[in-house]
Amino acid sequence: MNLLFDFAAAFASLCFILAMIFALIRLIIGPSAQDRVLAFDTMYINGMLTLLMLGIRSSSTVYFDMALLIALFGFVGTIALAKFLLRGEVIEP
Repeated sequence: MNLLFDFAAAFASLCFILAMIFALIRLIIGPSAQDRVLAFDTMYINGMLTLLMLGIRSSSTVYFDMALLIALFGFVGTIALAKFLLRGEVIEP
């Protein structure tokens, strides 16, 4: 059973890394700014999930703390980018 769990965790990590590569391609060649924001959102979610899988595989709590920080900063970054695209400024006077 432990071998099956290790294989499943390694496969999930590989899938998350592959998804991050595809999101990076979309971030670089995205035709519009909205596509780039969505690719950024996808990248930070996949990065967070990759760190969570590393934390599960290594039984270390440091990865979970880093994943929490990535989720927090990614959410704030996505909100700031969306507000900038809608209004043209992030901080209103």
